[in-house]
Amino acid sequence: MRAGRRVPANAKRLAKETGSEVIRLGECELPTECVWITVPDEAISHIAEELAGKQEWKGKKVFHCSGALTSDVLWPLRDKGAKVASVHPGMTFPKGPAPSLKGVPFGVEGDAAALRLARRIITDLGGKAVALSKENKILYHAFDAFASPMVIALMAAMEEVGAAAGIAKKDLRQMAGPLLRQTVENYLRDGADKAFTGPFVRGDAEVIRRHLEVLKRMQSTQRLYVALAKIAVERLPVRNKSKIRTTIREAE
Repeated sequence: MRAGRRVPANAKRLAKETGSEVIRLGECELPTECVWITVPDEAISHIAEELAGKQEWKGKKVFHCSGALTSDVLWPLRDKGAKVASVHPGMTFPKGPAPSLKGVPFGVEGDAAALRLARRIITDLGGKAVALSKENKILYHAFDAFASPMVIALMAAMEEVGAAAGIAKKDLRQMAGPLLRQTVENYLRDGADKAFTGPFVRGDAEVIRRHLEVLKRMQSTQRLYVALAKIAVERLPVRNKSKIRTTIREAE
């Protein structure tokens, strides 16, 4: 908690729920070995600089939970003697009840001493630490983006197409649910190649052409279909590839 500011209601509530205490930076020595910074990415550097001048940091371990930034963003605290690490849970946290962390992978990188503590905490939470290199950290985060927010963006496009097909808004998720669940189960069990089905696997270029034709009225969604279709032809078991490539090019 920053010095000189009123304690926010959500901080009080969180402290009460977790049996913790809210303290103001600089008013007393931190009664903990570990500090975990959980602010948005763009604020981490500023917070690290502010924290560095407020407390004694020698012997402390400091984490941040950004999936995109490396531990180096905490350099002001490292310079003050702290050991630092980035510790990012590979999980989605929408508003509502917190999801279980059992089996959740945590991407970690940073100073050895900080990582030793991070691994103990992750194990206690039921998760699994996955070592990352600094140069690949942003690719790791892009991987997670494809696994969650980009999937939801795809669901939004699916809903647009469903609504155009005359499916009532209240019925969209119910209708898509069985297909989505089975598709994810197939992928998790068998991998992408074996889970891939539909007109691309059959090589049905005419159906794909008709999809692309009717999607012209939804230009951004048609572009998404084209982008995914190209990946399917390049990376997945697709029959009649030459004809399907031609069909895709004609739609662009």
